[in-house]
Amino acid sequence: MRIALKIAYDGSKFYGFQRQSRLRTVEGEIIKVLQKLNLIESPEGANFKGASRTDRGVSAFGNVVAFNTENPKLAQPRILNHHLRDVWVLGIAQVPDDFHPRFWAKSKIYRYYLVNEEFDVDAMRECAKLFVGTHDFSAFARLEKFKDPIREVSRLEIIPKGDIIVIEIEGKSFLWEMVRRIVTALKLCGLGVIEVEDIKRMLEGKTNKKLPPASPENLVLWEIKYDKVSFQVDEYSIKKIREEFFERFSHALVRASIFREWLSAL
Repeated sequence: MRIALKIAYDGSKFYGFQRQSRLRTVEGEIIKVLQKLNLIESPEGANFKGASRTDRGVSAFGNVVAFNTENPKLAQPRILNHHLRDVWVLGIAQVPDDFHPRFWAKSKIYRYYLVNEEFDVDAMRECAKLFVGTHDFSAFARLEKFKDPIREVSRLEIIPKGDIIVIEIEGKSFLWEMVRRIVTALKLCGLGVIEVEDIKRMLEGKTNKKLPPASPENLVLWEIKYDKVSFQVDEYSIKKIREEFFERFSHALVRASIFREWLSAL
């Protein structure tokens, strides 16, 4: 039987998603637990695949992995979450034997949380419009050999939320560091450092200028959409995950509140 898991993880605890020898990664952590529970013997034998190989520091609330197993009863979120650390299983689905979580994905949604530095949101939105559609994103990615730089962005929204601006971007696939370099461009547009014409020239390949990627810690793989794949959610696991996330990140909220109070008193 082939099983797909929807997973969340705290990217700050790992050296990226893809397994690496002697380094703690999301994929490595999951495979270790699957082997411990005798769900798989090896990732190769189980045809273990992941949907998105997020970079070091990038978190997720909706990445997906899939594998073949002869013990599907042990692949329940409640059981897996008891053994996993810094990774949480949100849902489970039985999928066709040829299911590949990356190739079957209809689209991926990323969210970047940007501290509002009094950005010109209208300028950011004007620049954001340029990225929507099919373009050569060579100037906005760390290119890999044999990777086609042509990608399609189906949606890019700028969403102010108090002291935070959420940049939400959707597309079928993305190049290495593509989302984080687009975020840098939008940030600079909001600060008035670069303008619409600069973005146009970069997308048209009329300049060798490249922008650095924004830091990975504020990037989240929010969701991966599939046709005809429905994940069964375990409510007990979701409750436990909420408690763990609140405990983990509540200190950051308190520190941010202290800083805001201090600024307002100046």
